[in-house]
Amino acid sequence: MITVMNPAKAATVLLLLWSAASGALTSEQAQWGQRYTRNMVSDETGLPEAFDPQTKKNVKWLVKLGTDSYATPAVAVGKVFIGTNNSVPRDPRHHGDRGVLMCFEESDGGFCWQLVVPKRGSDLPIFRDEDIRMLDWPGVGMCSTPSVEGDRVYMLTNRDEVVCLDIHGLADGNQGPYLDEGRHMTPPGQTPMETGPKDADILWLFDMPKELGVHQHDGPCASVLIHGQFLYVNSNNGIDSAHARIRAPEAPSLVVLDKTTGRLLAQDDEHIGLNIVHSTWSSPALGEVNGRTLIFFGGGNGVCYAFEALQDAPPPGQIAKLKKVWQFDCDPAAPKEDIRQYQGNRKVSPSNIKGMPVFYKNRVYVAAGGDMWWGKPQAWLKCIDATGTGDITKTGEVWSYEFQNHCMSTPSISGGLVFIAEVGRKVHCLDAETGKPCWVHQTSGEIWASTLAADGKVYIGSRRGDFWVLAASKEKKILSTVELGSPITATPVAANGTLYIATANQLYAVKKAE
Repeated sequence: MITVMNPAKAATVLLLLWSAASGALTSEQAQWGQRYTRNMVSDETGLPEAFDPQTKKNVKWLVKLGTDSYATPAVAVGKVFIGTNNSVPRDPRHHGDRGVLMCFEESDGGFCWQLVVPKRGSDLPIFRDEDIRMLDWPGVGMCSTPSVEGDRVYMLTNRDEVVCLDIHGLADGNQGPYLDEGRHMTPPGQTPMETGPKDADILWLFDMPKELGVHQHDGPCASVLIHGQFLYVNSNNGIDSAHARIRAPEAPSLVVLDKTTGRLLAQDDEHIGLNIVHSTWSSPALGEVNGRTLIFFGGGNGVCYAFEALQDAPPPGQIAKLKKVWQFDCDPAAPKEDIRQYQGNRKVSPSNIKGMPVFYKNRVYVAAGGDMWWGKPQAWLKCIDATGTGDITKTGEVWSYEFQNHCMSTPSISGGLVFIAEVGRKVHCLDAETGKPCWVHQTSGEIWASTLAADGKVYIGSRRGDFWVLAASKEKKILSTVELGSPITATPVAANGTLYIATANQLYAVKKAE
């Protein structure tokens, strides 16, 4: 089904599409990472190197979120979007644990609307209580980072549904074709709620567990990649609650949807699910290699793949198979068979990929290693030659840099340098060409987030709540550190001269005072 836009909205969409395609759109953070490449950098200038939450120096505004917020914010078309939980309800009708996507005004942090989604599993009585908990972990809320194009927001809910939302919410009416928002935000067995202007407007919805048979684990964590008419999404397929088997081994790990209708167009055919270590954590990236558009994807089996980007939609009723160009095993010495027996083994285990691959100058930079909760601490940042074909495990490695602990981050590549954080409280600066270290900085807490390189600075926060600003240079220089008093899992983002920092319970908009 196709929705019809009014002329003003259509003009906005065309302008934004042209800007994104030409690379001219630098004032927004509409997709996580720089344009399609997922590089954690920004072209913004004039960003602050310090701020003070106590005196409000350089703090433009701050808003309260839930109590556990893991998602990175997105900023576009005058709005800021971020996922959180429902521990501090904005709408008293919503009681208990929920996933929530909030929308705020970019100018002053004013609340616009929210998408509230009941937990996955409450409608699945065949599962035991512990199974339900593992499907959609209590309190984590909505962990995915939205992607915005024109007046459309593309998002994965905590139920592993891909949704297309109207950027205006229901304030301008229910645009359809999806019209059952009242039922969707109500737990099963209860009377559907009445919708209002502060509720989200779902335009279409694709339920991946229902349509693809995938089995989510802990909770979806993904960012939709928009390219032309197509949406590339990792399915979040994972292991069962006992961490003993894959419930859906043949389910796809990477799928392509039509952005207008939500129709399933294509999926991978690599049988990645057979060797998923924990879950499918990594979101896809895109790059142009020798005149060919490729999609780069970090599998839950520790293998990085390159697929040809979809050129045309298949006929109705058909699902295309993504064509693999190459694959690179980030840990070829790891166990490849009966991998469940290594669950919890901190010395020998398979590897997986949690951060996103980054495309930069015909190379792919991706971190991989043992699972943080169930595997060995050994991890690496791999630099891969993206111009190869076939199995390039033995031929495609340009360099490899080993960490001392797990790595969940996506790298930032700027000025010939790579900045990346590891869980073991360290930020690393490497030479992008050779992988040789320039410096290592020790922080006070574990780091799950990614660095942001912007305006000659590197921004990063830790789970202890300390936020660091370092110089983006070969020589280590600490510009400032701020104690925010709440864990930081989200990556900072910059848009329109403002830095956005999400802690577990607050979202800061930080800007130099004029």
